[in-house]
Amino acid sequence: MDELQLRSLTPGVLGILVRRGADFAAAEDAVQDALIEAVRGWPADPPRDPKGWLVTVAWRKFLDATRADTARRRREETVDEEPAPGTVPAVDDTLQLYFLCAHPSLTPSSAVALTLRAVGGLTTRQIARAYLVPEATMAQRISRAKRTVSGVRFDQPGDVATVLRVLYLVFNEGYSGDVDLVAEAIRLTRQLAAAIDHPEVAGLLALMLLHHARRAARTAADGGIVTLAEQDRTRWDTTMIAEGIGILQLALARDRLGEYQAQAAIAALHADAQSADETDWVQIVEWYDELARLTGSPVVRLNRAVAVGEADGPRAGLAALARLDDTLPRHTAVAAYLHERDGASETAARLYTEAARQATNLAERDHLTRQAARLNAVGARGRSADPAGDAQDHGHDRTGGHVTSSGDARRPHGPPLPGSRAGHRRPPG
Repeated sequence: MDELQLRSLTPGVLGILVRRGADFAAAEDAVQDALIEAVRGWPADPPRDPKGWLVTVAWRKFLDATRADTARRRREETVDEEPAPGTVPAVDDTLQLYFLCAHPSLTPSSAVALTLRAVGGLTTRQIARAYLVPEATMAQRISRAKRTVSGVRFDQPGDVATVLRVLYLVFNEGYSGDVDLVAEAIRLTRQLAAAIDHPEVAGLLALMLLHHARRAARTAADGGIVTLAEQDRTRWDTTMIAEGIGILQLALARDRLGEYQAQAAIAALHADAQSADETDWVQIVEWYDELARLTGSPVVRLNRAVAVGEADGPRAGLAALARLDDTLPRHTAVAAYLHERDGASETAARLYTEAARQATNLAERDHLTRQAARLNAVGARGRSADPAGDAQDHGHDRTGGHVTSSGDARRPHGPPLPGSRAGHRRPPG
């Protein structure tokens, strides 16, 4: 059994311990200890029933810790009897664990860390490395989170929207340390989709797949940003695109539109285009209208301005941009791009330089600086690369909770969408 399969057992084992009466924080520690023993011992002597083995070892770890803690003697009286060996209960507590780890009393960063630890089965060290913080800092964050939710009833109803926001935060962190948080977010979202039938869970999974499918083409050999228009589309994962579109179409057919489904529809329209010139910008604008109606987000309206500039011309885009707060993140970069599209290269170069100073990460800053240098050097006219790396491809940027990128799907009503061609595209090279 590989590491991913082992970690997939974590929610079920943790849920069983909690239902037996274990405190959530202590149970989570015991499960982590059992996982460590499994990693050490299973390669040489794999158990016939991996989940049952983990439950047995984790429960013994919990009892040992409880007996050693004199401050918990009252609880020890209730848990001192170890259940007789037997079949593991078939109850699936995965969904309840998602709700608990994304409890409203937790800060977003704490909810993310606790979800990765308790549901994802990652170690504190792995999570700390992924978020580039000291292990001790992450350990304190997780401990505080566990204490915060220890008094919450395990069977208390939770909020799916909060869970989705937490998973989206994980996805947007990208890759760092020895853990691919994008892949982990997709795995956890698949797991959630298996535990609950909800169109927005499907929408988020589709959105993640459609963005992740373009990952290989997003970055140049030197680490620089490759804009959506310039990406080598033969490098896109067409199997993943087809899966994302299929999931999205089933979700949209239920006629319970939510923000993740709308974002995925935009992502699918981009993924469906054989080339940048074939992108159906008119439908993308219509989907941004839907998304703006659902969220009221000014960041969505900023991205809509870019789409309007593509569908109706740069001056229409600038008019849409003029109605927005110019302090919005990437407002200056969008203005630079639209002015360049309109032929105002000097203004665009100045705005690219200003946007580079405002950029929050090195790759984006370098990209914007190169755009300014290009215009200053050659006085370029006409169409060029999109602002901030790609105004339609910020799948892993922190844009106020909204990804602005890509897709194709089909709704029972509202803006029409074409049938996907993704499954017929030439396989990635």
